[in-house]
Amino acid sequence: MQTLDYGVIGNCRTAALVSAKGSIDWCCFPDFDSPSVFARILDEEKGGCCCFEVDEGYIISQQYVVSTNILSTLFKHQEGEFEVLDFMPRYKPADHKYYVAPEIYRLIRYIKGKPRFRIHYQPAMNYARDPLVHENTGNYIKSYSALDENKVVYLYSGIRLDKVLKGEEVVLTQNEYILLSAHQKLVPVNFELVYLEYERTKVYWLNWLNRSKKYLLYNEIIHRSLLVLKLLTFEYTGAVLAAVTTSIPETIGEVRNWDYRFCWLRDASMSLETLMDTGHKEGAGRFIRFIRRIIRSEYGTFQIMYGIRGEKVLTEEMLPHLSGFGNSRPVRIGNDAYHQKQNDSYGYLMDVVYKYFVYTPGTQDEVEEVWAMVKIIAYTVSRDWRNPDKGIWEIRNQEKHFVFSKVMCWVALDRAAAVATLMNEKSYAGRWRQEADLIRQDVLQNGWKEEIGSFSQTYDNLELDSSLLLMERYGFIEADDERFRRTVKVVQKALYHKGLMYRYTAHDDFGAPSSAFTICTFWLIRALFMIGEKQEAQVIFDRVITYANHVGLFSEDLDFDTKALLGNLPQAYSHLALVNSALLFTYEIPTSSYKMP
Repeated sequence: MQTLDYGVIGNCRTAALVSAKGSIDWCCFPDFDSPSVFARILDEEKGGCCCFEVDEGYIISQQYVVSTNILSTLFKHQEGEFEVLDFMPRYKPADHKYYVAPEIYRLIRYIKGKPRFRIHYQPAMNYARDPLVHENTGNYIKSYSALDENKVVYLYSGIRLDKVLKGEEVVLTQNEYILLSAHQKLVPVNFELVYLEYERTKVYWLNWLNRSKKYLLYNEIIHRSLLVLKLLTFEYTGAVLAAVTTSIPETIGEVRNWDYRFCWLRDASMSLETLMDTGHKEGAGRFIRFIRRIIRSEYGTFQIMYGIRGEKVLTEEMLPHLSGFGNSRPVRIGNDAYHQKQNDSYGYLMDVVYKYFVYTPGTQDEVEEVWAMVKIIAYTVSRDWRNPDKGIWEIRNQEKHFVFSKVMCWVALDRAAAVATLMNEKSYAGRWRQEADLIRQDVLQNGWKEEIGSFSQTYDNLELDSSLLLMERYGFIEADDERFRRTVKVVQKALYHKGLMYRYTAHDDFGAPSSAFTICTFWLIRALFMIGEKQEAQVIFDRVITYANHVGLFSEDLDFDTKALLGNLPQAYSHLALVNSALLFTYEIPTSSYKMP
């Protein structure tokens, strides 16, 4: 059965998935949301890959180079041994912007003996829709679409190019390299250049992570998650992706297969909040500028999600020629959820804006423009909070009065009032505080259901929903409030199954959910901790983190029985929640007492 045994590499412009056996099975050039060049993860026959084929006797292991997003795959055999170091270049030359070329470097480090392998190199342009042409120029292999020569990838290597194209056996006796680039290189490509790019990229990630706070416990898994969250940011705009893949199914054989290569205001805001809390405030300002550009053009009508450059139209399209991950069709690109109204999105966004004002205020003109944005969001929430919406889980064919959407509308106006107070704008603060109080009264009156002893999913049903576990997290209700304590216990009893959490069990557009939504288990951990069930919370946390894949990555979902990863990978939602949960059980190490290992 196909599994998500993949590491991710990237440079904040694009990313690739490398299998546990060293095969590049997913990559889009030149950007995260461009058509794929390799997509074997979505069709093992047609999708395309770049891999090393070795005899069955080779033992293959994989791990990250410590504190970086560089992936090491080690091939060991009695006849010889070699290592492949995969990375995308990211560093800042002196007095220049970051260098983030759409390139994959495969540094092949000779270790000993005479290891043998064949290179299987088969790009599949434009989601494997276009016929492929290979052209060996002597200096590089140019592989391009027969329908559009601009859809192209270039391969450079110290290994003979005809051997690469023919898949002939290579006996390794020295260090070698493969460079895959979306653009023709205008500088000589050799091992020295590849090694220099490796060292520059390694130093960048080491320096970036060194600015993170250090923790007594769980430091390694926290830092791996922070590296993932950073990798998911788009260099040119500050947008944050939900994941780097499309159509990895929530359940094998079912149809909940979505494209997550976009910026949801909810996911991005929560990611930035986590990065800010762990020592990385620089991304918040860039994300705020991304949102400012959008809101300037959409007074009071902005969407729940955008393309990574701010695109508004994200038309969903199916690719019937691809068999899908685990033969789970359809494969989709684009995402029609951009049409939806999800009122909870405002709350996360305003929470980040509030922290921006407190921790990283910009210049006077920036502050004034963000203040204008606050007024637009507060106006929109005040106008819309009484209306039904699609909710946090993006129910496609129905709108209801979701309790958690109302709660996050309260958060939006609560934080807006707090910002107004900081700005000494008493009139706005009073107006928004009064409206927030109305929302709170409405939720307490219509969302609490005494017959089940809990808040419910919507005003008009008695279903349970994991999002209710976040009511305390955002300050809507105190942890010692009996209504919250009872809600946590009732939700846990209804949705906790085989050590993991459902989002909900009610039927939606596609039937009843059948997999565990990873972030929801982390929400349960926090809720239990906050109501005093700390030992139970830690037991669950320590068990859940063992379900990460071999290099510490989480996707969106987990199989209840096998605990196998499902859904798009790596998932920002899952990793930000992992960090927030881990911080409950550890302490920051003061910088003065921290020593580098």
